[in-house]
Amino acid sequence: MTRRRVLRGAVALVAVAASVLLLGSTATPTPTPPPVADDPADPIRAAEYWLDGAGIREAWQTTRGEGVTIAVIDTGIGKVPQVFGEAVVGGTDVSGAGTPDGRTPLGAVDGNHGSWVASLAAGRGKPDGTGMIGVAPEADLLSVSVGFGAAAAVPFTEQVAKGIRWAVDHGADIINLSFTTNTLDWDESWDDAFLYAFEHDVVVVVAAGNRGSGTNIIGAPATIPGVLTVGGVDQTGTASIEASTQGITIGISAPSEGLLGVSADGEVVSWSGTSGAAPIVAGVAALIRSAHPDISANDVINRIIKTAMPVADAQKPRDPLYGFGLVDADAAISANIPTVSENPMGDLAEWVRLFRRADSAPTPEPTLAPVDIPPLPDADAPTEPGSPLLPSADSLRYGTLPLIALTVPGILVALGVTAAARRIRSARVPVRHNPDSEE
Repeated sequence: MTRRRVLRGAVALVAVAASVLLLGSTATPTPTPPPVADDPADPIRAAEYWLDGAGIREAWQTTRGEGVTIAVIDTGIGKVPQVFGEAVVGGTDVSGAGTPDGRTPLGAVDGNHGSWVASLAAGRGKPDGTGMIGVAPEADLLSVSVGFGAAAAVPFTEQVAKGIRWAVDHGADIINLSFTTNTLDWDESWDDAFLYAFEHDVVVVVAAGNRGSGTNIIGAPATIPGVLTVGGVDQTGTASIEASTQGITIGISAPSEGLLGVSADGEVVSWSGTSGAAPIVAGVAALIRSAHPDISANDVINRIIKTAMPVADAQKPRDPLYGFGLVDADAAISANIPTVSENPMGDLAEWVRLFRRADSAPTPEPTLAPVDIPPLPDADAPTEPGSPLLPSADSLRYGTLPLIALTVPGILVALGVTAAARRIRSARVPVRHNPDSEE
């Protein structure tokens, strides 16, 4: 099956027109669910250009994610009845600063981030077909609240490890991580946590990060073998300059510009970043698992990358900007894709075996044999000039050490958000800037 599709522009937000060309489709022998209440005249619903551009509305003819659970490990999912309603079936806080149910937004600036992410993955929309709807509107959600920086009483690496284990133990089929760090490496506690998820057949979807927020190349957890790392594209399907980044571990791309999200107070905002591209892919993974209840996590990932829409100028088979291509939800559900026995995104267990060997090299025992000590030179004896390529005592004291102190302050954590968040009130009312967001 060959597909070409252009991501459509958003009404009232993005003045980009496009078309959708379908060159073939293979239907799955599953009952067609009742149609989704969908009002195309609603400016909010019409602005969700990815619903058509990424084949999501077509996929809804087969499934909307029923029976699948997505864990959002983020700043907490707000209590917005019309958007999340009965969607959030459980939650916890691992930051030491939130509430036990994981539903209290954490962070004065980033508190809405978790709600934006969750609304893209599985927002319910309104019964009359208006308002924002997620990619998998019948999937369940778990809200695991984490704190970034001063918003937490627990070290960040510990929060993530604990959050992943909690999500797995409470029935997550998919875990979404919309944050990144400034380092390719990761804490060893993440080895065990991510392995725990993979061993329990959980798909882990991770945002690649954004140049607009300082991530010029992907960092952990997007570098961990086995995760599905998501890059970002604009409304035309072109790699985003600001709202994405690059790296050899990117597996798939999804829209990251001109996205919508529902804040913790119910306001709909426009925002950009791979933090939004990741939950779109997590929602697609939920649709796949719902349509194929017995499918493995490895096969979910394989379906997503094997059915990706190709990008004309991208490297084949995998591009550092696009990965394997642009996500296509309908094809990922309906195409005839052979099963795989291994995770196409890599084997974390093998990586750990090779690079974190359990048995360290034996420490040499101190020798008891006498050692001849050469006599010290006379104090007035001339000294040979040292090599200019080697550090002197002065350069170590006044150059190297202060530099290290300045350049290694610790691991920085960033949310995958760039551009301003703007409140959406009406298609006819000018968009008002959210004063809490960065310009």
